[in-house]
Amino acid sequence: MNDPLESQRGGTEKRPRQVFELDETGFNEVPPRYRRFYRRWKGTADSLAPNEVKCPVCKVVIRSRVELRAGDRVYCMPCMSRLEVIEENGELVAKVLY
Repeated sequence: MNDPLESQRGGTEKRPRQVFELDETGFNEVPPRYRRFYRRWKGTADSLAPNEVKCPVCKVVIRSRVELRAGDRVYCMPCMSRLEVIEENGELVAKVLY
């Protein structure tokens, strides 16, 4: 199946993505099966890893098994928002699609 949004992004990156091992973070607002993909934002002193992006709606950190890049789409289960990862001022941020 061809995704029309894939063709608009201009292709895929040549550099392989980093793979991360996700551990349980104690986030209990989603079913146990998905808890490793989310964690709570710890405030301004908190920094995001290359596989994390903060949901602008509910301020939860969404984690991925692979490195996130501009154009990736993620889903925030706690607030049920679909997000697209964009690069803004040299860092990755999530923009709400719907």
